[in-house]
Amino acid sequence: MGIKHPKGLYLLFVTEMWERFSYYGMRAIFTLYLVKALMMDKDLASNIYGSYTGFVYLTPLLGGYIADRYIGNRKSIISGGLMMALGQLLLFFSASFYTDLSLSKILLLAGLTMLTIGNGFFKPNISTMVGQLYKPDDERKDSAYTIFYMGINLGAFFSPLVCGALGDTGHPEDFKWGFLAACIGMIIGTVIFQLFQNQYLVTPDLQPIGTTPNVKRESGNETETRKRPIALLCLGELALLLAFRYLFEADWIGAGIFSCCISIPIFIITDQSLTKVERQHIWVIYIISFFVIFFWAAFEQAGASLTFFAEEQTDRMILDWEMPASYFQIFNAIFIVILAPVFSAIWPWLKRHGKEPSSPTKQAIGLLLLAIGYLIIAVGVKGVEPGIKVSMFWLISLYFVHTLGELCLSPIGLSMVNKLSPVRFASLLMGVWFLSTSTANKFAGILSTLYPQFDEQGHLLQAKSILGFEITNLNEFFMVFVVSAGISALLLFTITKKLQAMMEEEN
Repeated sequence: MGIKHPKGLYLLFVTEMWERFSYYGMRAIFTLYLVKALMMDKDLASNIYGSYTGFVYLTPLLGGYIADRYIGNRKSIISGGLMMALGQLLLFFSASFYTDLSLSKILLLAGLTMLTIGNGFFKPNISTMVGQLYKPDDERKDSAYTIFYMGINLGAFFSPLVCGALGDTGHPEDFKWGFLAACIGMIIGTVIFQLFQNQYLVTPDLQPIGTTPNVKRESGNETETRKRPIALLCLGELALLLAFRYLFEADWIGAGIFSCCISIPIFIITDQSLTKVERQHIWVIYIISFFVIFFWAAFEQAGASLTFFAEEQTDRMILDWEMPASYFQIFNAIFIVILAPVFSAIWPWLKRHGKEPSSPTKQAIGLLLLAIGYLIIAVGVKGVEPGIKVSMFWLISLYFVHTLGELCLSPIGLSMVNKLSPVRFASLLMGVWFLSTSTANKFAGILSTLYPQFDEQGHLLQAKSILGFEITNLNEFFMVFVVSAGISALLLFTITKKLQAMMEEEN
């Protein structure tokens, strides 16, 4: 017999599926649009990609805070969905007027802004509501988040097929149709949520969830959070912003993301209303979040350097048909949809037999699998001359192994944050979890600029280096991720027992 879950899980599953359809459909063609239609070079396109995806996962902090304190989860999700639909529509207009570069870039900036703000309201709140469907000690949570994660990737599977087929045709004027499809998908998801939220989004005791702010929902804690001066947070944020900008020479967007990655977690952990155990649980979230940065910085090359690799260095011919480069992003989603039910069943089975790894151990395994995926493709391109295309087997194999790693890390992380967060900080700490992804995505864009580029004769255009290591070919580029993910995995393995002990301590 399969594990039975609340019907509300499947409503959130479908809502998130359409939102991810919108996001990943846009992402599949985004850098290609910048390079092919707006005539940007790859380094600039990579930096814009990193800044956008970084901001997408930064704004959940704001959305989580507002939901926790003022408007609740449901209103945040609906507001975010509508803003994201408007953002995709603005990208449609940007692509419609791509020959007018000034107008197109203004519409592009407006669209990206709406997408990032909308995602901030949507993303942390729908993830938080999954956990609220269950009692705090319900053992089905890891399984529920894995099912929810399958919804994410079901949308990610269809979106490159639809948006890529409509937009990535080789004709710049067609990109607009890909963005329009993403807009329609977002509208569908928001409407479905609005229609069925009252019927299915209830606790095990049939009480509605997400209708009131979480601060008010936590009994006895309506006014417990100490009202520290926001000015103090702003001053600390400003000091860090200037330090990253001028001492470490980050661009303004990167400086903003990196400074928030430090100031916001400090602001939360120093709240005097926290008990010793609550503070200890939050430290676990912070430590795991740090390691997650290394995972996503490598994983999110899918929308940047790995897309360039698929376009330029991969043999995409299947019989007489050449697969669009954007289609390669469906493989991760295909593997998630196939394997998520397997992982959802594996964790409870291992638990019943006393062999389930702890959450930190699962995430360390995820990082190790990420390193193995890049090692596979590094071997595949070793000794290959520039301009010589390699079999798509190498890229597909990378996505398969990365999917195994993702299923060990991401849904487990969502479940862990939900279980460890004090209720009054539930959405805000989910925002902190996504803040690590924000930082990672910005790093992903920076690291993508290291992708080696060659002229038509196969000569390296410009040698690039990281930490004194010079990158002159694709093998060296991919080995950067093997080393970073591999070292991170080993370090996390060494502290998993300590983290598990901190997680298990109760009030």
